[in-house]
Amino acid sequence: MDNSAQMLIFAKVVEHGSISAAARSIGQTPSAVSKQVALLEDYVHHRLLNRTRTGVMPTQEGQEFYEKCKALADKYNEAEAMVRNMDGIPRGTLKIASTVAFGKSQLIPALPTFMRSHPEVRVSLDLTDREIDLQNEGFDVAICFAEQYKNPDIVVRRIMQSRRVLCAAPAYLEQAGVPRSFENLADHNCLQIAGNSRRNSWSTSATQDATPFKASGSFEGNSTDVVFRAALAGIGIARLPYYMAKRKFESGELIHVMPEYAPPSTDIVVMFADRRNLPPKTRAFVDFLVQQFRGAQDYQMMV
Repeated sequence: MDNSAQMLIFAKVVEHGSISAAARSIGQTPSAVSKQVALLEDYVHHRLLNRTRTGVMPTQEGQEFYEKCKALADKYNEAEAMVRNMDGIPRGTLKIASTVAFGKSQLIPALPTFMRSHPEVRVSLDLTDREIDLQNEGFDVAICFAEQYKNPDIVVRRIMQSRRVLCAAPAYLEQAGVPRSFENLADHNCLQIAGNSRRNSWSTSATQDATPFKASGSFEGNSTDVVFRAALAGIGIARLPYYMAKRKFESGELIHVMPEYAPPSTDIVVMFADRRNLPPKTRAFVDFLVQQFRGAQDYQMMV
């Protein structure tokens, strides 16, 4: 067995913390794995593992050597995955990051259709409104608002256009009154997104050059979904995507405040790494999103 194969075995042993566990994972006997590690130690002239009562631990030299072996293992796994994907069938774990609001109200209800069409794909979904680093965090795709896109090395496809509306619960408006203008809004409790001054700056018209209104009040939430639920609870006035508020307008749980308000629309996009060999699972999911949502632009559903 050559040294590169021994390095892959050594990496498995360190990751499992046990020679027997590593042997089971690669379909070899513990004695065979132990022999290969010993030969590798002879080759590099260093003890790489310390045996303990519960398994093995890398020595200081072994830990440093493991980092190099892990990089080799990652490259090997990447090459193996590429070969497996050559038949074009989407398979494997698809790691998705999505904004909380879109993920809960739009993406999760649509996922069963995608998963039925691609039964060999396993979905791992992370709902978050923080900025995602696709390349360093291991996500295959990230769904977010277009203004969150900052990395020029990332590929972006538009999913749908989203319009924002002002809304509040009937109980809040009965107690605080119904605002008729942005001047009136200054006297109201406007719900804010924590740590995001840009999203708390509400455009007063459809043109970008209009002086924005700075939302302020006694409540902030760490996501649009939190603000949505705060509005339903009657805490104050929120600016939300229309796709979130639409059903609550119909049920009467939320009231459309200042319906003449027409801020600039924003795009919801899916981001993915610019790879020449895009995995079939990623390509299939991106195509599904575009097909599923592009015809559902919420500004067309305004009543």
